[in-house]
Amino acid sequence: MMSSFCLMLAAVLLAQISWACDGDNEEQLLTTQDPEVSYAQAYGYTPDTWNALDNQPARAGSPVDGYSNLYEGRTRNKQQHVVKTLHSAENGVQSEGRLALGGLGANLINAGFFNNRFTPANTWRPFATLANRIPVSFNPNFDNMFDMFETCVSPNGDAGICAPGSVCSLFGGRPTGSCSFGKVCCINTINKCGGVVTLNNTYWQNPSTPIDAPSSCSLTVRTDTKLAEQSKKPICQIRLDFISFTIAQPTAGNCVDTFKIGEATTVAPTICGDNSGQHMYLDVPSSAITPSNVQFMFTFAAETASRSWNIKIAMLPCGASYLAPVDCLQYFTAVNGKVRSFNWLDVTSTTTRQLNNQDYNICFRTELISGLKATQMCLSVCPVRNGDAFSITTPTTTPAAVAAAAVVAAQNTLTASLAIQAVAQAAFLTAGAGATAAQVQAVNDANIAVRNDQAVLASAQATSVAANANAATLSGIGTSAFINAVNTATCLYDFLLIGGARDANDVGADRYCGNALNPALIPVAISTQICTPVRPFRITYHTDGTEAAVAARTNVLPVPADTANTGFCLNYEEK
Repeated sequence: MMSSFCLMLAAVLLAQISWACDGDNEEQLLTTQDPEVSYAQAYGYTPDTWNALDNQPARAGSPVDGYSNLYEGRTRNKQQHVVKTLHSAENGVQSEGRLALGGLGANLINAGFFNNRFTPANTWRPFATLANRIPVSFNPNFDNMFDMFETCVSPNGDAGICAPGSVCSLFGGRPTGSCSFGKVCCINTINKCGGVVTLNNTYWQNPSTPIDAPSSCSLTVRTDTKLAEQSKKPICQIRLDFISFTIAQPTAGNCVDTFKIGEATTVAPTICGDNSGQHMYLDVPSSAITPSNVQFMFTFAAETASRSWNIKIAMLPCGASYLAPVDCLQYFTAVNGKVRSFNWLDVTSTTTRQLNNQDYNICFRTELISGLKATQMCLSVCPVRNGDAFSITTPTTTPAAVAAAAVVAAQNTLTASLAIQAVAQAAFLTAGAGATAAQVQAVNDANIAVRNDQAVLASAQATSVAANANAATLSGIGTSAFINAVNTATCLYDFLLIGGARDANDVGADRYCGNALNPALIPVAISTQICTPVRPFRITYHTDGTEAAVAARTNVLPVPADTANTGFCLNYEEK
């Protein structure tokens, strides 16, 4: 039996032989990629700003003045590539001789693969100190099967984590592709309600069976460094990517189907409708200090609707340079791109797609342009084929306010006429056959007055509808003004906040609404590009809880009812 073990050991040693290169360099340096970089690249980020742009600085190796931190996250940027020597004493790794045992052999020896072949009663361990006597190359991935949060991308583009095949199967994952050291790219998918997620890059998909309504479907994401798969990297943030997301449309801006998030530090808004391609960043306490159970929950109303989703859940380690800044629900890390409100879609719609009760920040990393930090970010409406690229509340105009006042006056007059008619008719009925000519005339006069007042009201309502329709095509900025002797608000309840934004004519405003993006004081129907120099670049989207009119009362400014708002879609570009 001893001879067979010796043969096995010899085979392992021969399989792992490596020779250092002879020449000018006495030892060959091994270059490894920082796990944060491999994660970011696999996940679609551009962690190295210098190399992410077409216009790179003339000397990429020299720092730009005042730009020591390429990120506006919570940590300083780290070197993205690390060169390590296997004989580095700083890393506590044994020096490598001309003939070395590879990481696999060391792992087998240190794990007791050979030593455990001897019974407990036999205290003789011929290989107990073999790993210490033979110089070995060090492979940190053998310390933990999920060490360093190494990520991967499968051949079909799905993100996963590198793990041994047996471990992938244990967690119900799907092995696709290969990683280093014999690991597989493990794609973890959950397509049920009530599951618990502990693995990075997990996909939550709708159940394969039809979804009953009314009902609910929830998922828990657990972050805890006591879990083996999270033991090396405490989690501080969760990113959700809505690969696909379709549930029922809102009614007058209020979600009937809902998607809600609980137990995260970030207060995320309730969303519904169509949100494919959107994302969210959720702050959580460091899992090394406070474990978390973040809840994701769909609730479905009784109405019939198409419901499906595929949400990628990424757990972002504390200290990573690609964390979103604090209080940023969305975070964009490119020189240019597209940003849109939840449930915005380029479709023809006569109903309200804008969601009520939205209040969140959208942030943009400051990029390098020709070796210098971008000094401004410009925004313009997206080109559309069928939808409306900018539709946030209906701005108040003088014609609309006058028409609304005329409607109110006509309604009051009609109400008075109806009261007079009721009195005249009651007197006539009481008199019966003995009704006088005056009583008969009073009834006739009351009927004529009611008919006339109804016609006036109908005309006023038509004028108001036309005035509101015209107002709904115009831009709006954050102001309040006396319109028809009433102090009326614009962009107070629903708005997009873009601090310091100005157009090409140096006309500026902070709050934008209406149906055109334009800082003009007098509302217009044409959108224009606006730019802001305020860094870090961010915009804030806010809507209230109703699309109905807001009546004037103490400390409340009135606004007219909204008309089929859709939200916004903007192209951004840093310059």
